[in-house]
Amino acid sequence: MKKIYIKEEYCIGCRLCEIYCQVKHSKSKKIIKAFKKELSSVLPRVLVEEIGYNSFAIQCRHCADAPCVDACISGAMKKNSNTGVVTCGEEKCVGCWSCIMVCTYGVIKRDLSSKKIASKCDLCEDEEIPVCVKNCPNEALKFKEVDEKELSGRKKNG
Repeated sequence: MKKIYIKEEYCIGCRLCEIYCQVKHSKSKKIIKAFKKELSSVLPRVLVEEIGYNSFAIQCRHCADAPCVDACISGAMKKNSNTGVVTCGEEKCVGCWSCIMVCTYGVIKRDLSSKKIASKCDLCEDEEIPVCVKNCPNEALKFKEVDEKELSGRKKNG
């Protein structure tokens, strides 16, 4: 499965990943229209954290075990068995926030703008490369293949 990785040493905290994510998930899909009329109602699904002079983007890790999927009482959170991508079916989400409580990375957010739904990274499934990665000026975000078994081995071995 391909995942997004951050190279913290290249992140300058410009937040373009957040902006392009918001535009991608806006109704208009146009940066000027989204900024003038929609951005307050569209959450970015990637978030830039800053600690001192360090900054880095965080988003859903699309976990192999995906505790958010197990915790979802309505079945809105689903893991695609072919791609490994975890998505939230907004039409099924009831806003119980169980997914938010169990997310190890704290990357699922409450979208209260129009209705109570969970908002999270969907890896821009309809794009070849997620927009946050494609529009990162310093190439701090990378989208690359990862072997889940290899990652599990690293966690166990430290």
